[in-house]
Amino acid sequence: MTLATPVLHTARLRLRPFTDADADVLFVLHSSTYVMRYWDSPPWTGPARAERFIAMCRKLADEGTGARLAIERASDGAFVGWCGLTEWDPDYRSASLGYVLDEAMWGHGYATEAAHAVLQWAFDMLDLNRVQAEADTRNVASARVLEKIGFVREGTLREDCVVNGEVSDSWVFGLLRREWRPSAVPIPAREVRR
Repeated sequence: MTLATPVLHTARLRLRPFTDADADVLFVLHSSTYVMRYWDSPPWTGPARAERFIAMCRKLADEGTGARLAIERASDGAFVGWCGLTEWDPDYRSASLGYVLDEAMWGHGYATEAAHAVLQWAFDMLDLNRVQAEADTRNVASARVLEKIGFVREGTLREDCVVNGEVSDSWVFGLLRREWRPSAVPIPAREVRR
């Protein structure tokens, strides 16, 4: 069963399927040691890794197990990062949420806005009951994003990742359909243009 990757629009963002033309910006994003410091795999070292990522996005859609979307700013088309769902299980009505944003795009509410749009699509189209997300316990900003959109911290996976020889813990977050609030995500005041 295939899962069509949607095109989603928010007040400031456009989320769309990846194309081969995204390989360069995707490689820059995932090769940043600073951006990837809390990720569960090391930064990419070669551009071929971006091509494999895009191929995997297509495979997720073809197999019907998820959807990863490139995020771009609606105003100028600038690449923001990506957000998506993986491990979609229609029997259990569950999936996992993930996202990575370019460092220059942090602190503007883009992660919250993009994740909210993906969740709205998922709850509407995939009949989800539960979405799970994980964040490194040192990544307080990501935990804040998840909590803003309604996730509840459910526990800690102790020493579940080892990246570049460093052991880290992860928080597990869950969002249930009955807790989902589909109301619009407010745009931070500093982002409103007058």
